[in-house]
Amino acid sequence: MAIERHTKLVLNFALGRRDTTTTQVFIEGLRAATSPRQQFQITTDSFQSYRAAICDTLSDRISGFAQLIKVYGQPTEGEARYSPAEVVDTEVVPVFGNPESDRICTSIVERQNLTIRMQMRRMTRLTNAFSKKWDNLWSAYCLHFAYYNFCRTHKTLRVAPAMESGIADHVWDLKELLA
Repeated sequence: MAIERHTKLVLNFALGRRDTTTTQVFIEGLRAATSPRQQFQITTDSFQSYRAAICDTLSDRISGFAQLIKVYGQPTEGEARYSPAEVVDTEVVPVFGNPESDRICTSIVERQNLTIRMQMRRMTRLTNAFSKKWDNLWSAYCLHFAYYNFCRTHKTLRVAPAMESGIADHVWDLKELLA
């Protein structure tokens, strides 16, 4: 998922295997969602397929690209099976251009991942609410992001991300979203 850090607008998302093909489709969708007239900085995790996809597809639009690599510690004794590993260090790797160090961050996307898990029960572990069909999962994601961008008032923005971005002039209700 790609999210704009100031407006919190979700620009694009992709579902699929975490591989080069899905990454390329995702980055091409991000190119379609961004303007060629305004450069931006991008930060990703350490997934290597991002390097080629972003440099090949977005190099004319980005001012900087960096990867934030997390170093995880060993699990402590008695830690539950589903407990996340502790992050003991992070490493910033500039990849392209001149990324501003104070803007290299993945926490906004990580927070959005938590929002997805909390609002879409099909993404919760150990539940029977998962999607049995790919089309149903795709539809659930599309609906979630449309609701998030146009209907949900973001607490810190006090408006919907689409309003903050200038795409909408009011917070949509469900009737407008589903029309």
